[in-house]
Amino acid sequence: MKRVWTLTAALALGVGMASAQSADVPDNLEKLSSFQTTGVTDFTFVDQSGPYADGIKKTLERITLPPGFNISLYAVVPDARNMAVGPQGIVTFVGTRKDKVWSVTDRNKDGVADEVKDFAPSLDFTIPNGPCFSKDGFLYIAEQNRVLLFPAAEFFYESPDVAAFNLVAQGDLIPASEESFNHTARVCKIGPDGKIYISLGQPFNVSPPEKLALYKEKGIGGIIRMNTDGTGREVYTYGVRNSVGHDFHPVTGELWFTDNQVDGMGDDIPPGELNRQTAMGQHFGHPWYGGGSVRTNEYKNQEVPVEVVMPAVEMVAHAADLGMEFYDGKMFPAKYKNAIFSAQHGSWNRTEPVGARVMVTFIDDEGNATSEPFAEGWLNENGEYLGRPAAIAELRDGSILVSDDLAGAIYRISYGE
Repeated sequence: MKRVWTLTAALALGVGMASAQSADVPDNLEKLSSFQTTGVTDFTFVDQSGPYADGIKKTLERITLPPGFNISLYAVVPDARNMAVGPQGIVTFVGTRKDKVWSVTDRNKDGVADEVKDFAPSLDFTIPNGPCFSKDGFLYIAEQNRVLLFPAAEFFYESPDVAAFNLVAQGDLIPASEESFNHTARVCKIGPDGKIYISLGQPFNVSPPEKLALYKEKGIGGIIRMNTDGTGREVYTYGVRNSVGHDFHPVTGELWFTDNQVDGMGDDIPPGELNRQTAMGQHFGHPWYGGGSVRTNEYKNQEVPVEVVMPAVEMVAHAADLGMEFYDGKMFPAKYKNAIFSAQHGSWNRTEPVGARVMVTFIDDEGNATSEPFAEGWLNENGEYLGRPAAIAELRDGSILVSDDLAGAIYRISYGE
């Protein structure tokens, strides 16, 4: 569905949505949906200088990159996860797995943030990991079990009160019975069809048989899509264990996504996945496969009842491939055009830790993909993590941002500066 709303029309829709909200919706969301003040006046600001920032800069001296590339501290941002760069280039919104969304502003465009403060401080967020923008400036934030819409976030973010509406009300993204502390970091992206695509990780290591029918129906363990007015929900992708990163190829429009694979099977199996989806309804193997062609112990004796699409790239086991972004900027050398930059968060279920780096994946004209390390050094010689890259975003100047939820930072990688 192609959206042709004006801002006024969108806000009018929001008022209508607010009037239909249930009584248990937080009062402040109702007020913001009706353009009323909440009485909240204070922001939480994050200091961008001092010993903590200096320590992060010291760590960055360890990071290795291809010749000509540079990495620097862009912002100190606690618990930084997925990022959404505003279409006007004014502000970057940063999600977390806690209860904050941060707004990061580089006012003088010198490649270093001038201000980091919380966004919409009157709202109570629950795991707001997944912000994403439409090209016309609508911000969406995918939470554990809700999706909020902010029609003019770049305009309103300087105020504690912002226009905010339910796209998917609390409890309607997944059944309340399936809310979990595990695999609840949602991500979203607007596809080339103008629809919003939202990942729904399933909460188990391996989904039990009694959950499969419900999960198939709701899209849990998959990726759903819907119109940007919240209508027309459908399941687009099946057989995903826990994807925390997806994006669309700038030329073909195909959906690519990372997937975290089954734990407890050993150091070197199963592989992590980078997947390529070429049609709606394709199935990517979970729970019959733990990753790649490796069968899960729980389902190894069962015949696989679906046609499975194998990964485009098998990544090192347990490196926790998370956020990814196709590069379509002009700053980097031509070989990086339409390549994928992705974050490996780092392992926990491995005797020898791996990951904590940024990968780059090159795709040839036939769609064949090969991956290699691009930025690494956050895993030191003692096997300790000095940082854990979580997501990638591209700035308007063609540099890329890398979030790190361990260090509580965002890095900027540039070329030739």
